[in-house]
Amino acid sequence: MADGSTRRRRVRGPAFTVVSTVVAVIALAAALGILYFAFRGPSGGAARAGTAAGSAAAARPSGQSSAGTLATAPATVAASGPASTHPASPHETAKVTGQASPLGPAVQSYLADRDGAVRVAVYDLATGQEWSLGDGAAQAEASIVKVDVLETLLSQRPDGLTASDQALAQEMIEDSDNDAATSLWDEVGGATGIGDYNTQAGLTQTTPSPCVECAGFAWPGWGLTTTTPADQIVLLRRLVEPGGPLTSAERQYGLSLMENVTADQAWGVSGGVPAGVTVALKNGWLPLNAADTDWQINSIGWVSGGGRDYLLAMLSTGNPDEQYGIDTLNAVGSMVWSALG
Repeated sequence: MADGSTRRRRVRGPAFTVVSTVVAVIALAAALGILYFAFRGPSGGAARAGTAAGSAAAARPSGQSSAGTLATAPATVAASGPASTHPASPHETAKVTGQASPLGPAVQSYLADRDGAVRVAVYDLATGQEWSLGDGAAQAEASIVKVDVLETLLSQRPDGLTASDQALAQEMIEDSDNDAATSLWDEVGGATGIGDYNTQAGLTQTTPSPCVECAGFAWPGWGLTTTTPADQIVLLRRLVEPGGPLTSAERQYGLSLMENVTADQAWGVSGGVPAGVTVALKNGWLPLNAADTDWQINSIGWVSGGGRDYLLAMLSTGNPDEQYGIDTLNAVGSMVWSALG
């Protein structure tokens, strides 16, 4: 390759010829060094400056692949307690700003034509972004309060649950057995014990019911504990993410129960979710009046798989009957699943 500085050679004497030869050798060595450096680069790798791939890599924002997708960061938070065997989720990925809301026009339009008041919160575990829809007063928990009871119980038993506690916990979560829930509610200290755990867990909008047998109410009073979707997301994060008040083994245990609820109680959060995707949920259904014309229907849980990893909490009150509320939450759950894909 010509360097644009070729000089015309002149005939000189022997001494000059030797000097000239030495100078030429030095110049040739320097030129070869420059060429080697230019082609190899300072780090020893092939130079890519000026190529399409190199230019794109240089211009690409940090943390983004060439396809424009977010590159996941390795997990950096170690779970306490025994190692969990539950599939890991990329909770430590960087946040994405401007991510489209899964509670957008489709969900809003659908709910505008439905009876009752519906409040929803979604938390994307991969990005750390949360969305909410609906406002108004906190709503009755019905049987989703059983997740709170379970977490409180686990936090109070650092040496593990007794066989009796395990049997009651399984009945309470998988079958939604009310007698089992009442037994464990009393065992953890009722409203006081639940309230203490909630403070530790970071719930700020949940009020445990002060009565189990409440005047004028035919059902267990713990179902009248009030909450918001945002607080239920916090509660679910204590089960799914490391670093909270529960050990890895305790979180694994709680999720395993929620993944095995009775088949006819698997709706809402699982709406539209295909087989093969992990769903851990707990639902609640409660008539708020004697005529059974005002139903509280709730669904909270975790969905992981199919390119998604999110928490979903849905509360609905004022449903004219039980199935109506279930249908509403099934539809919203399905739309959230689709929107996050």
